[in-house]
Amino acid sequence: MLTRRHTLTLAAGLAATLATPAFAQDWKAKYPEIVFAIIPAENASGVTERYTPFVNYLAKELGTKVTLRIANDYAAIIEGQRAGNIHIASYGPSSFARARMTGAKVDAFAIETNLDGTKGYHSVFYVKKDSPYQKVEDLKGKNLGLVDPNSTSGNNVPRFALNGMKIEPETFFGKVVYTGSHENAIIALQQGTVDIVANWWNDEQESNLQRMVRKNMAKADDFRIIFKSEQIVNSPMAYLTDLPDELKAKIRDAVLNITTKDKAAFDKIYEGKQGPLVAVDNKAYDPIIELNKFVDELRKKKSS
Repeated sequence: MLTRRHTLTLAAGLAATLATPAFAQDWKAKYPEIVFAIIPAENASGVTERYTPFVNYLAKELGTKVTLRIANDYAAIIEGQRAGNIHIASYGPSSFARARMTGAKVDAFAIETNLDGTKGYHSVFYVKKDSPYQKVEDLKGKNLGLVDPNSTSGNNVPRFALNGMKIEPETFFGKVVYTGSHENAIIALQQGTVDIVANWWNDEQESNLQRMVRKNMAKADDFRIIFKSEQIVNSPMAYLTDLPDELKAKIRDAVLNITTKDKAAFDKIYEGKQGPLVAVDNKAYDPIIELNKFVDELRKKKSS
């Protein structure tokens, strides 16, 4: 015969069962593998070397397999998240904004910071140091190197800036070339394929060029900046909105605490040149959506 004490004991046992990790982590059955993808800012081997310790750290923290995917272009990240095949992505600001604009259900949860605590970077135009060009207007008829149609510092901010200079790139320059990555843009300038390139730049200590210098791929003294934009909001990491809340919380906790939990993995990504990742939300990128819309309108005017 069940007494009140037995009933309470059974109820307590049921509650304990429901609260066990096995019940709480049912997401592992649905997500036996988490895919983390990153835009192609540099060559694939560089991305693999830089992010493999991070992926291993994330797998340990989540207790499940995490796979690194290096996209061929920025659009592949957007499409992968829209299709639900990429669970976490490291974006540039414009590509994340484009993902939201095209219906991907994604949420930004972490943003890069600089060593001084700021959360922004710049788009710059480089020319060769020994070239005669002192300003963009000097390069009429020359070749312009951009990065990718969905790159913030490598396309959208440069086009916005050029519009402010009353320059229509496709008619002002002899040729406009998309190089595919920030590294490839510098290489194209090195080799003389283009005469001016857009790239990202934090400060004198950190930029794509400085990263290439540290890998013996370039010499900083070979190049000169002739234009620097206003500060752009830094790049986000984003996960799928529809992931289980517990999984999102674990991802968020792991990423935001990597500097204390696995500083070596964090330093491998940023080489000691960036501050910690901090929390962010989608609102921070609303101005970038407006920038994308502006560039889209420029394209429409050009093609009409």
